[in-house]
Amino acid sequence: MDQSEETTVSDNSFQQSRRKALKCLAYGGAGTLFTLAGGVLTPVDLASANEINGGRAKSGKPLFVQISDTHIGFKKAANPEVNRTLTQTIDLVNGMAEQPDLIIHTGDITHLSKAAEFDQAQQMLSQLRVTELHTVPGEHDTQDPGNGREFLNRYGAHTRGDGWYSFDQAGVHFVGLVNVVHLNPGGFGGLGPEQIAWIRDDVAHLRSSTPIVVFAHMPMWSLYPQWGWGTQDAEAALEPLTRFGSVTVLNGHVHQIQQHVEGNITFHTAHPTAYPQPAPGAAPSPGPMLVPADQLPGYLGMRTLNIRRGRGPLAITETTLA
Repeated sequence: MDQSEETTVSDNSFQQSRRKALKCLAYGGAGTLFTLAGGVLTPVDLASANEINGGRAKSGKPLFVQISDTHIGFKKAANPEVNRTLTQTIDLVNGMAEQPDLIIHTGDITHLSKAAEFDQAQQMLSQLRVTELHTVPGEHDTQDPGNGREFLNRYGAHTRGDGWYSFDQAGVHFVGLVNVVHLNPGGFGGLGPEQIAWIRDDVAHLRSSTPIVVFAHMPMWSLYPQWGWGTQDAEAALEPLTRFGSVTVLNGHVHQIQQHVEGNITFHTAHPTAYPQPAPGAAPSPGPMLVPADQLPGYLGMRTLNIRRGRGPLAITETTLA
């Protein structure tokens, strides 16, 4: 991503980009609610879910909320108040009628990997009522001289290598991957042979009926190769997961909602809490996109996943700050 420039959207080009984006957008949200039922993960509108039964969604207890691309330290015109919009997102999560089990942050916590930015982000995220926070780094979190040491000092205590790990919650197996440390030509993400071998070993003991949630920062499919929106060795990494009936892959990085399905694997990108980026091909390059101030909240948000008992899919809910 070009950090030095912002994409300004004129009225005509903004409407054209918006139309293109709407063709790709699966949902529009400040966060996403994920619901698990019958071993499958699917999306549900969070705002609508919270209106049901006095704020209690029929889709069941929230399993987790996904937050992404907070970019603490960013001060450009696309959103000079990223602290405020993160605070609004935190308030949305804290205001949920039933609190999720955990929070997942899919990277770019900070904008320039500075210690002060991490300190500020940590202070803000500590305001969440949900105390179990799981993170993976974005490329903006690994720009310090230690190539991600600031991130690992805060969030890497129970991880391997550059910060990858797994855990289990409510019958779901979660796999956090790092694809931003060893970038490839063209900006593509990379996992590397050590991490790929670990993935194979990590899931080998699991039953094929186990729901899998993979989360990383950069897309795990070739979303838009011209901008480096993909992970070069993602196919090798995901191959051990093809035997599972339900695999959901979450990422940030592109600052917009898009979906992709390959066999049993469903891919979801996430809204940021910081600033939007243009839809693929809607601008000369990716980067912060300047939109009218009154429209900015519609581009920012979070995602929630709910557990729903009985047959049916996991439910994902998007919520925007609008």
